[in-house]
Amino acid sequence: MSQLPPVATEDFARNFRNALGMFATGITVVTMRTPAGEPIGLTVNSFNSVSLDPPLIVWSLSNDLPSRALFEACEYYAINVLAADQEAVSQRFASRLGDRFAGLGFDHGMGGAPLLHGCCARFECRNTTRHAGGDHTVFISEVVRFDRTPADPLVYFGGSYRYLVA
Repeated sequence: MSQLPPVATEDFARNFRNALGMFATGITVVTMRTPAGEPIGLTVNSFNSVSLDPPLIVWSLSNDLPSRALFEACEYYAINVLAADQEAVSQRFASRLGDRFAGLGFDHGMGGAPLLHGCCARFECRNTTRHAGGDHTVFISEVVRFDRTPADPLVYFGGSYRYLVA
């Protein structure tokens, strides 16, 4: 591998983000219920498995988001892995406008966490451990229930949505 030139400080964050974009990720929507019973959710691509025994997952959330404290305090949340035909769902939950759940079908998981219809997989998680991680909070949580549907996932790579080609 060739030696890369040093990155200027002002360009570091943008170049670092671009380099991270070379790692393809799935797209998830993390959902939960507030103490008042309101469903909330947001698009996350920082999701991964940690352990099979016990079953643990990891994801992270920006410290700048107003909903961070709600996710830190909840007992249960759901990770909804989006299918290839759910790009609009990803965009809806990435926006900060309006009722993100309006017109969407979902089931009620543990703690009332919304389980979105049409996903490749859905994981119901007990919110167990959080760590400071720079400008994010890192959640490591126990999966208590899950389901899956044989469907192609929605993938993000190089700054845009991608689709698997067999």
